[in-house]
Amino acid sequence: MRQIMLDTETTGFNPEQGDKIIEIGAVELVKRQLTHNNYHQYVHPERSVPADAIAIHGITDEFLKDKPVFADIVDAFMHFVQGAELIIHNAPFDVGFINHELSQLPNNPWGKIEDHCQITDSLKLAKKHYPGQRASLDALCKRLEIDNSNRTLHGALLDSEILADVYLRMTGGQTALGLSQDDEASQGTAQTVRVQRKKPLRVIQASEEELSAHQSKLSEIGESSGQSIQW
Repeated sequence: MRQIMLDTETTGFNPEQGDKIIEIGAVELVKRQLTHNNYHQYVHPERSVPADAIAIHGITDEFLKDKPVFADIVDAFMHFVQGAELIIHNAPFDVGFINHELSQLPNNPWGKIEDHCQITDSLKLAKKHYPGQRASLDALCKRLEIDNSNRTLHGALLDSEILADVYLRMTGGQTALGLSQDDEASQGTAQTVRVQRKKPLRVIQASEEELSAHQSKLSEIGESSGQSIQW
């Protein structure tokens, strides 16, 4: 299965009020293994970035001035995610922004992103795993002992990489753990370890007295139940 951890950074919280995507980051997993075939793109929002948004992700108007607009990168992005399971922390937020951007395209040849991908909300999954507990990426990193110390600002690609670590740990880890990446033939297969015993197992036989007591008990049970007991 091809899975993609996805995150976006935006100018604000509401695309219906003119907020736009300014960064997309996506990290690919195949059979729960990181492939390092990632997607990362900054996007010119065709508007200014508010100061409170810059305080969160550090992406400024000056930085974005030479970046392409969404219409220029949409085909490459959609071809990258097409057919995959998208795993997104708080999926309604990112899906809402992506679908709004798609809806603004002339004739919108792509429709909605869920027409092309299966959407999984890892925030919803985390709340199911840890009911009543905080489920932000930072909280999950702390709970699952994942180092995110290099995360001083939010960034779409960095958050996607962290989400990959969180998702794999939360759902049981990578397959083929401990196997060499060079040993492609053995990845995803189980290894059998045979234990050699130095001495044969000791077998203890019942004594005649114990066998007689056992048979007497079976006869007693048989009489009370009206059945012949053989054991």
